[in-house]
Amino acid sequence: MGNLSEKRLFLLDMDGTIYLDDTLFDGTAEFLQHVKAIGGRYLFLTNNSSRGIHAYLEKMARLGIPAEPADFLTSVDVTIGYLQAHYPGKLCYASGTQTFRQQLAEAGIAVTDRLQDQVEVLVAGFDTELTFQKLEDCCILLNRGVPFLATNPDWVCPTWYGYVPDCGSVCEMLFRATGRRPKFLGKPEPEMALLAMERCGFTPAETMVVGDRLYTDIACGVNAGIDACFVLSGEGTLEDLKTSPVQPTYIYQNIRALLEAIRG
Repeated sequence: MGNLSEKRLFLLDMDGTIYLDDTLFDGTAEFLQHVKAIGGRYLFLTNNSSRGIHAYLEKMARLGIPAEPADFLTSVDVTIGYLQAHYPGKLCYASGTQTFRQQLAEAGIAVTDRLQDQVEVLVAGFDTELTFQKLEDCCILLNRGVPFLATNPDWVCPTWYGYVPDCGSVCEMLFRATGRRPKFLGKPEPEMALLAMERCGFTPAETMVVGDRLYTDIACGVNAGIDACFVLSGEGTLEDLKTSPVQPTYIYQNIRALLEAIRG
């Protein structure tokens, strides 16, 4: 187990970790202030590809949290990097929100939401605008054998009333229909954490992931070789730990309890 006093870079999941919908969790603002006070840095990491950084900036402002674009790292950032490295110039069918397609296009990715013979890659994200037509287009492309990428494997996205299906659930549905599974690019893959440390200049010993999901947030930390803190304010429960192959370094009830432990 690492030493909490050594931590300076905190990679924070958002939904279920520091807020839920438009409710900021108790202790979040104090936690962020403390990180800055000790000369540290925090980044907001999210697998949610349905909205752009501008939407997160607006949300943080509503919640009273000062933020700028450099404070965020998303699964779309990782997806863009992967497409640029492995499929440069390829036409991608983006099964996701209009915002998701715009982010890809603004990064120079050739993208469409129409089924075409020229499509060479299928990229799926968390889609709050999902239609049956998109599902049918995905099945046609998968049966053609095009490469299949997805931003994240999350089963659900938390809301104030419970949960809704996230990208992982839709990809499971496509697997049942076509037998094809995607290469997931967000958490739990280590790239987001590794990119965060590279950008901010901190070592693995100084870095910690904080999140509410064992199979994405905590697994990302484990896969990147850094400590991971599991908070019980979102999707994950203590019961999940009994059957999970991934185990956190720390477990706290919420961000307030983590702050108290760091101070203590």
